Amino acid sequence: MSDFSLPGYESVQPESKKKAGSEEFKLRVIKFIFIILCFFLVIEAITYKTILPAMKSPRIVYSGLSLYTEHDMLQLLSAMNTQSWLEFDSTRAVSILSAESGIESVSVAKHFPDTITITIVERKPVALTFLTDAQKSIPVQIDKNGVLFLVRNGSHAFDKSIPIVSGLPIEHFSDGMRIPVKYRGLIDRIAEIRGLQQKYLAAVSEICVVPKEYGNYELVLFPANSRVRVLTDRALNEEALQYMMVVLDVVKSIDPGVSEIDLRYGSVSYRSGIDWRRS
Repeated sequence: MSDFSLPGYESVQPESKKKAGSEEFKLRVIKFIFIILCFFLVIEAITYKTILPAMKSPRIVYSGLSLYTEHDMLQLLSAMNTQSWLEFDSTRAVSILSAESGIESVSVAKHFPDTITITIVERKPVALTFLTDAQKSIPVQIDKNGVLFLVRNGSHAFDKSIPIVSGLPIEHFSDGMRIPVKYRGLIDRIAEIRGLQQKYLAAVSEICVVPKEYGNYELVLFPANSRVRVLTDRALNEEALQYMMVVLDVVKSIDPGVSEIDLRYGSVSYRSGIDWRRS
């Protein structure tokens, strides 16, 4: 059986297929170019939004600063010589800032792509003492843990509720050191009293530690706005301060010339001039 075809049919069909194939090829090329362009756009966006910021100097956000400033923090961290967010060493930053005597704790968090948050907890003084360094007397603050740290500008050192503690046997002062163990209980009690609603320590200008034999010690309290000194044992608490203030008022009403009151040994005695009297 012979094939039947119209005149010119065989020449028209291949050209139509060729044209359709050419258009399909062009469409594929356009799609490919579009995908490539989209890919490069995504890469560029990622580069500008993430990679480049991570390679630039980090944006540091501080919280908890009161006595310290952001400039102080930058000076302390300048030793790291960090050029970018990627290079910033959180562990080393915590180590550097924690070594500062006025800082109690530090936490550092890195947030991609360029932010670092540093949270500072500064030491809060509960007492103030004066120590000799380089043949001069310097004010030194004591926190609730017995850590000694230097007074900074704008500190709470002259808050009337912060008592002066004198007589601590500290021969060689080093910023950030702790007071001897046996006196840390005294600092604990002072911190507890300062936490009370009634500001008892505002009535005491100085607490003097008097070391005794066998490692014990007693206290001499100097009431504010008074020349009277009060001898007491080491049991400093709310009740002891209330008792001291009552006895002080009573004794001064009996003898305005009283110079010293002794509350030790479970009794009350006082000195007027050079004579001791018992109440």
